[in-house]
Amino acid sequence: MSAQSQPPDPTIIVDAHQDIAWNTVTFGRDFTQSALRKRQDEAASGSDAPARAGTVLSGLPEALLGRVGLIFATLYVSPATAPFAGSKSYETPAQAEALAQDQIDVYNRLADENERITLVRTQAELHAVLDTWRDGVDFEQHRVGLVMLMEGADPIITPRHTPEWAERGVRIIGPAWTATRYSGGTHMPGPLTALGRELLDVMADEGLILDLSHMAEEAFLEAVDRYEGVLIASHSNPRRFCNTDRHLSDDMIRRLAERDGVMGIVPYTTFLWDRGAAPSRKSDTPLARVVDAIDHVCQVTGSTRHVGIGTDFDGGFGVERTPTEIDTLADLALLTPLLRARGFEESDITAILGGNFLRILRAALPA
Repeated sequence: MSAQSQPPDPTIIVDAHQDIAWNTVTFGRDFTQSALRKRQDEAASGSDAPARAGTVLSGLPEALLGRVGLIFATLYVSPATAPFAGSKSYETPAQAEALAQDQIDVYNRLADENERITLVRTQAELHAVLDTWRDGVDFEQHRVGLVMLMEGADPIITPRHTPEWAERGVRIIGPAWTATRYSGGTHMPGPLTALGRELLDVMADEGLILDLSHMAEEAFLEAVDRYEGVLIASHSNPRRFCNTDRHLSDDMIRRLAERDGVMGIVPYTTFLWDRGAAPSRKSDTPLARVVDAIDHVCQVTGSTRHVGIGTDFDGGFGVERTPTEIDTLADLALLTPLLRARGFEESDITAILGGNFLRILRAALPA
């Protein structure tokens, strides 16, 4: 089918960041089970997962109910220098590679064992998932597509190993979490390293998407100028709302937009207020605060084209640290009436909640 004859995209939400496999290997959380079922099971078993990472938010049933049709599903491994929430951590690239491969195995099993989950590695697989969400298709036929995203590139032993990860299905790579061998990162300033520049060259040759989230500002700006491929910031908020190096200044947002990139807003209360200003109660951060962040990106860039959603749900925080109206992933659908009330047109709402990241995938996924 030619591009001209492609039907319009169905209305779905694209969540550009979830640590699904990390939750499985760290806490035994099964993505196919509902968040509510996992909460019950963790309470009954006395699991320490809620204390370590918050009350669970996400599961396949909630994705289906909330029309979250695509999720960028991470490979996240924790460096021993900054261990995270009890994760298995790595000291060497070989250890990082093994831990990341364990998470790829989780995604392969999910897709192999559940007909409602599809790994999205190609345009054909993307279209197959979208087709299940078209008008007239029964709910029981809906599928959730997972696009694998490596968060922190230390599992790539050398840049020349990047094609091996592409063969395994990785389509998006973020060079940093904290600093890595490839890039300065959150709370660890610095540029791209020589290895990082080589990594970007190989990624461009492979047609991979570069995720700028967690890259230190110096590395971010260098990468925007250097990288020839498609760019996103999967889960970053404007510094206007949380002024730390974890987020993007207005200049960084403009630079991303100049490259036609998209940033995913994180509905995490800590990321929606400056330090010291964040309210201690969930009830004091309405979901409208997320709409404020979305609107800010639109105002800075002059367009709705460069913003989406990247929840990072269950990525070290839970329901206690989400806006008032959010109890599970399904509640992302509540953004639609809020955006409508703020004056956004229906086409813009569709773009923000899913269409902008779909554009990114169409620009980068192989046939």
